[in-house]
Amino acid sequence: MRIGIDIKQIYRVIWQGPVILLAAVIISLLSNAIRPTSLPLVADWSVQGRMTTERDEPLSIALSAAKNLFEKKEAVFIDARDSIQYGEGHIQGARNLPWHNVDDLFMSVMQDISHDTPIITYCDGETCNLSHDLALFLKDMGFAHVNVLVNGWTLWIENGLPTQEGE
Repeated sequence: MRIGIDIKQIYRVIWQGPVILLAAVIISLLSNAIRPTSLPLVADWSVQGRMTTERDEPLSIALSAAKNLFEKKEAVFIDARDSIQYGEGHIQGARNLPWHNVDDLFMSVMQDISHDTPIITYCDGETCNLSHDLALFLKDMGFAHVNVLVNGWTLWIENGLPTQEGE
């Protein structure tokens, strides 16, 4: 009975490990390539890039475009945050439709808005999903032109754009 380390076995493990790993990567890439619904190898995983509808239509809008619509009074801005945060400050003229109360407040907030009116939803923080969820809901309710201003409240303030407090 021999106890000890066989150098040949160690060398075999050292070169076989990377070869097996390389083979697995090649098989995975080939399998993905021949799939009818292959997964993208490179994608935009930024918050704006992930801001899409179920049909992969982009929802996010740039601050410059939102500002332009605001100045021309061509869009309705909707704050998805709760009423307390809205009362502490919001985009001038924005309506408040808190995502957590959307079922109760939808009719009263949206009754006079045409389904063709451009709507921009926003909340605060790059990872805030309230505005995205609200935008998808509004799309489902038949509003055709809905966009999300990602990190909208912070961007609006940082750029010195018009705000107001209270209801």
